[in-house]
Amino acid sequence: MSTTATRRTSLATLLTVGALALSLSACSSSGGAKAAGDAMPSTAASAPAAPSSAPSMPTSSAATSGQPFGAACSAVPATGAGSFAGMGQDPVATAASNNPLLSTLVTAVKAAGLVDTLNSAKDITVFAPTNDAFAKIPKDTLDKVLADKAMLTKILTYHVSPSRLSPDLLAGSQKSLEGAPLNVTGSGQDFTVNDTAKVLCGNVHTANATVYIIDTVLMPPTS
Repeated sequence: MSTTATRRTSLATLLTVGALALSLSACSSSGGAKAAGDAMPSTAASAPAAPSSAPSMPTSSAATSGQPFGAACSAVPATGAGSFAGMGQDPVATAASNNPLLSTLVTAVKAAGLVDTLNSAKDITVFAPTNDAFAKIPKDTLDKVLADKAMLTKILTYHVSPSRLSPDLLAGSQKSLEGAPLNVTGSGQDFTVNDTAKVLCGNVHTANATVYIIDTVLMPPTS
């Protein structure tokens, strides 16, 4: 065989081998892709679409029962010792002294010598008249009451119940430390004490008491 013929035969052999290799490679790639596809299903096809936003949960009465309520609550400082969070750390007389709505009440409590009594009491309810509530009393009458420790003590202890009353237990006849009962009417976030004093900001927690801030000073019955 001539040299030229030999070269042509060799070239044809190389081309045949190369084509076969390419064909096998293509088959292998196709088979591998199919196997991978069979083993790993599409995530997009199998996973459910995530919602765009989580639905809002309805607020239940149980979730809000521990919160203060009432229009006057907005006058309570947002931060500091006189805030709801701050008052929750102190016993009731100390907590009241940090609340600007109750400065006259604090003056009366100090004059009666009841600071330690209220601060050391366990689980009580206090109906706390605002400064405006005391302002309804004529000044000369208020001055006389503040100067009469026995009368002042009688009035102030009439504002205290020996049980810690949550809003759902507030309505009804309640005992007072003075001895005469208190009559609370209403429900939800609308309560009145003795048909005269409206609760302006209720369910305020201190370390040892639940406080209901009221718009009128309560007067115990005279015998």
